[in-house]
Amino acid sequence: MITLKAEKREVFGKQTKKLRGQGLIPAELYGRGFQNIHLSVPAKDFAQAYREAGEHSVLYIEVEGKSHPVLIHSVQENQLKPEILAIDFHEIRMDEKVKAHVPLEFEGESPAVKEKEGILIRNMDEIEVEALPTDLPHRITVDLSGLTELDQSIYVRDLPKGGKYEYVVDAETVVVSVTAPKEEEVEEVTPPTEGGEAAPQGVEEGKEGPSSEEGGKEDEP
Repeated sequence: MITLKAEKREVFGKQTKKLRGQGLIPAELYGRGFQNIHLSVPAKDFAQAYREAGEHSVLYIEVEGKSHPVLIHSVQENQLKPEILAIDFHEIRMDEKVKAHVPLEFEGESPAVKEKEGILIRNMDEIEVEALPTDLPHRITVDLSGLTELDQSIYVRDLPKGGKYEYVVDAETVVVSVTAPKEEEVEEVTPPTEGGEAAPQGVEEGKEGPSSEEGGKEDEP
């Protein structure tokens, strides 16, 4: 069980910049049937919890001695430097099913890629599932060794079946596929003339071009 301690905050808006300077991240805790709580979370502790839980595993937020089971709903990151600006925690009920995005883990090697020079195309890197919070899988394994032919695909219907969770995606959705390699286009080259040079464009082979003399003078009569 991953537990993260947090404190209620009374700082909002631009003033939250001071919190970040103190190593804290402003956060919101909300959920259906629960009262919203404004929080501040130690950045170092959250980074460790986020690595372990991600956005698909339950963690517990402890506020004033009370523990709240949550999923990390969203994390706002600074685009200019490695810094988390804000977090949204979604409080859940342990006896109600929830939906979460679970990462896909590709393993094995496709014979179609190894032996037939196929190109592997991954259409998904995570998939949405529905389950009780304690039954959410940490990852879904996709075995690539079944891709033996070019233009073959693995669909959602082919993924491992979990007795305690369901996929919230159409069964005919393509997860990963192997396509044939693209053929390189061959550029046409003009054949050389008898002199060994390619004939200039606009001049028929065997005919002289314009006079190379200065000014292009005509022969005197």
